[in-house]
Amino acid sequence: MLFEQLGLSTDLMRAIYDQGYTKPTPIQEQAIPIIIDGNDVMGGAQTGTGKTASFTLPMLRRLEIYANTSMSPAKHPIRALILVPTRELAVQVHESVKTYGKYLPLRSTVIYGGVNVDAQVNAVRSGIEILVATPGRLLDHLQQKTLGLSKIEIFILDEADRMLDMGFMPDIKQIIQLLPEKRQNLMFSATFSEEIKKLASKILKNPVLIEVAKQNSVSELITHVVHPVDTTRKQELLISLIKQKKLHQVLVFTRTKQGADHLAKWLNHSGISSAAIHGDRNQLQRTQALANFKQSLIPVLVATDVAARGLDIEELTHVINFELPNNPEDYVHRIGRTGRAGTKGFAISLVSQEEKKLLIDIERVLGIKVRIEQIEGFELRNKNQSLSDNATSILDSKLKSNTLPQQIKKELFVKNNSTADHFKKEMISKLRNTRRSEKIVDPLFSQPYVSTGSDVKNVKDDSNVLNKKGIHKKHSNRPLPALFISPVIGKQK
Repeated sequence: MLFEQLGLSTDLMRAIYDQGYTKPTPIQEQAIPIIIDGNDVMGGAQTGTGKTASFTLPMLRRLEIYANTSMSPAKHPIRALILVPTRELAVQVHESVKTYGKYLPLRSTVIYGGVNVDAQVNAVRSGIEILVATPGRLLDHLQQKTLGLSKIEIFILDEADRMLDMGFMPDIKQIIQLLPEKRQNLMFSATFSEEIKKLASKILKNPVLIEVAKQNSVSELITHVVHPVDTTRKQELLISLIKQKKLHQVLVFTRTKQGADHLAKWLNHSGISSAAIHGDRNQLQRTQALANFKQSLIPVLVATDVAARGLDIEELTHVINFELPNNPEDYVHRIGRTGRAGTKGFAISLVSQEEKKLLIDIERVLGIKVRIEQIEGFELRNKNQSLSDNATSILDSKLKSNTLPQQIKKELFVKNNSTADHFKKEMISKLRNTRRSEKIVDPLFSQPYVSTGSDVKNVKDDSNVLNKKGIHKKHSNRPLPALFISPVIGKQK
């Protein structure tokens, strides 16, 4: 199918041709006609499939009737609201709106936190039909009454799963309450959990479900590989991979903002130019880091999950998980930065012993077994020796130190000609049972005190004292444990 067959206008087709596109992607082919018809949509597609254009193009088509060149702000009320979780994604979506709407006299702007609000206020007050926003900054504007949502006809919630993960649900509910009851609702996400579907049931009305790929699936063009390595040697292995594979553009993921900063500093110190991008960086720093990375001025961009959502980097071949994400669905979003637009990609994960459970969860979500490759020189240290190996080492050490129980020693002599493996198993079993039954006994309470030397007289004297006090004779004749012997008195003058 061609774009001409989707019901798009001539102005939109010109913009599409300017980008060199002629055929829609599967999500675009399915979603565009349905949205143009005015239906609510719940769309699921993995990152890099043209998801953004699948809702910006039909949105522009529906708003064409309001296109005008009037300078009056009153002629340009906000008619479409696109809500996204991060600044980077907001910028990307707005770029898509501008790219495909460049031949239409429709106005748009983007608002997000981390920058001065004055320029955004001026842009909104000048009159716009399309607003791309992050929840927090949009609420700021609503509270300051710098914009209104009473004319909204199309509400689009993009990356709904990330919205949920980031705790934006209260903000979203508050925003929805300010929207007109009659409107078209579109919800798009790379993944759809049961929780997201519950949210959709509250927002969408008789939605058309569009899923062009299996839930939580990833592109078949991406090659997954895991390199086992100790946590303390991850940085060293990362350097080795970047240099050996001659990676000139690689996106590296960490779990935390502090971890991203630390890793970027360490890479720079090691001679590999890099920058970190995360929520604590201001917009100028984030924009500059991303621009340098896209222009290949720096080969490595270290990012957190939140900051990386919405990053659109053409022909990115490698994504490296320096640390696996706690949420397995974040893995899908991370590696979705590569293998885009029909190009091959590689998802490399450096996995320590402590992250094995996270890897199992990721494999369960993906429905595949990730290939494991051990890099020579970076083998895992055997921290958790198996029970049989541990018992064997104990047996060998006791044989050498001659500290085995007497019964096992006898059996060692009798079965000296037995098969080694079978015999060793028997001995290990007996050793375990013996060790369980052993009790540590303090001789202070179990062994009688044996007097030596000059203190014998003192012991007798103590016994006479006991007899005089009426202690029964049979008790006084028993040797007393050392704990109860009176301290020895110095020699009399």
